[in-house]
Amino acid sequence: MNAENETIARRRRMRLEGYDYRQAGAYFVTVCTQGRACVFGSVADGAMILNDAGALVQEEWCSLPARFPHVCLDTYVVMPNHIHGIIVVDMGGRAPASGVPPLGEIVGAFKSVTTLKYVRGVKCAGWRPFDGRLWQRGYYEHIIRAEESLGKIREYISNNPQQWLLDSENPQRVRL
Repeated sequence: MNAENETIARRRRMRLEGYDYRQAGAYFVTVCTQGRACVFGSVADGAMILNDAGALVQEEWCSLPARFPHVCLDTYVVMPNHIHGIIVVDMGGRAPASGVPPLGEIVGAFKSVTTLKYVRGVKCAGWRPFDGRLWQRGYYEHIIRAEESLGKIREYISNNPQQWLLDSENPQRVRL
């Protein structure tokens, strides 16, 4: 199997087979820029400083509940080249209706709208252009099944800017 096929096979296995990603629950999501390009700002003294592109990403993330009424947001952070967030799908105790998009469509809509608006920023405001696509294919997700896990993930997200120097997503990370 060549490297591209291995990557595709690994990506497909990330999703829990047979799981309905439209059902109520909390999902930890990470979406990274293509090539880990740092285009959303920088980290200084352990705090994320958003540039205009980062502010756009944050604004679009925060608008997801307006686009998808069954979605609530929990802790999130926009980093220089990725976003971490917890998306909560709340069906009000009901089973998912046929019109409810799965998690992948929610993340896909977020990636599409931010890409379109980022391109506008490149053309009109001189934002840093990207090569090929703004976001990498796919995204990381984890189904949060326990309150203890939710607490740990919230802490991880909140502490992400303080850990940037060691973060595997940081192209200039400090290797210990």
